Amino acid sequence: MTRRLSIFPLPGAILFPGLQLPLHIFEPRYRELVGSALAKDRLIGMIQPQRGGEGSPLYEIGCVGRIGDVEALEDGRYNIVLEGEARFRVLRELDVTTAFRQVEAELIEDPEDQILASVERAGFEFEAKRFAAMQGYSVDWDSVERLDDETLINGVAQIAPFDPAAKQALLEAATLSERCELMIQLMQFFALRDDGDEIVTLQ
Repeated sequence: MTRRLSIFPLPGAILFPGLQLPLHIFEPRYRELVGSALAKDRLIGMIQPQRGGEGSPLYEIGCVGRIGDVEALEDGRYNIVLEGEARFRVLRELDVTTAFRQVEAELIEDPEDQILASVERAGFEFEAKRFAAMQGYSVDWDSVERLDDETLINGVAQIAPFDPAAKQALLEAATLSERCELMIQLMQFFALRDDGDEIVTLQ
């Protein structure tokens, strides 16, 4: 299924179906984008640009978000919460007159209710605990253990402090098992330090 999407290119920010992403909208073009979305279908395509700068090429895969909570501020800014609906693949960028960019996109139908093998889940939780301890994060592990596999893996992938290329690779992983394995590799890789203090990231 193809559709026209208004997009918000934001480096380092990814969204997964079923999850939420809070955003503070202050640039005039994206205030226009939100206003347009609210007047139509409330949908925005979140996608990462491949590099900084105006009109940067886009990565191929993003996620459609529906505006849920919205707070319109007096000066025209917005605080919104996007609710992830489906990943999409960019087919082509459209020539438009709007201040914000638009694309023709194909929605990706991900399998429903994906689950991990018990050994995959155990391996992920072991590595996540080690990673959290190394980073000094305080985590309620009892609550984590009650999460279903998809919410756990996608939720950590969305908020993990990885570089944009690594986060994009997580978004593009075709299955939950592939995303879980990549997350484990990234947490192990991210823990490597050069000369004791420089964090290594994937490029």
